[in-house]
Amino acid sequence: MRVIVWLVEGTWPACVDAVCRHAPDASEVVLLHVTGPDVPGVAHGAFAGLLGRGRTERDPGVRLADLGGASARELLDAAEARLGRRCTRWERAGRVEREVVAAAEGADLLVLARDGDRARLGPHSLGPAVRFAVDHAPCPVLLVWPEAAPGLASMPPPPPSPPAPTPPAPPEPPAPPASLGPR
Repeated sequence: MRVIVWLVEGTWPACVDAVCRHAPDASEVVLLHVTGPDVPGVAHGAFAGLLGRGRTERDPGVRLADLGGASARELLDAAEARLGRRCTRWERAGRVEREVVAAAEGADLLVLARDGDRARLGPHSLGPAVRFAVDHAPCPVLLVWPEAAPGLASMPPPPPSPPAPTPPAPPEPPAPPASLGPR
């Protein structure tokens, strides 16, 4: 059984713990971290626009990409230590949600954590990237709460019941025939 564990800062411990609880010991576990292109690209664009192109030694986009790579390796190290068994580590870069779905191809299980509103149950507990991965994963998905799940009282109230249909009014009795008096 191949299990892909999507690691995201802040929610990854719950995913690793779920693998320890639910995946057989003989499973091939893949720890996946995906770095999106957003922050380094924005920093590079701002730098290029303000200070001109060609001065790459001072480009903050390059520095942020390096810091992101180091952070990803630290996160993978921590996840591997928490898992406590052999695993494979994948670092990918690109559109995060699409990279996760692509990594799940051929897997038997994708483990990921809710990343939206975690104060209440419901669809808002999934952010856009997790929603995309859940909707498009080519394998079964184990979706975990990063902390204890909120209680059922956090669900919105049910919609009001439709009003009961009113029974039809009884038909009116026929009017008495008009009398034909003397002519």
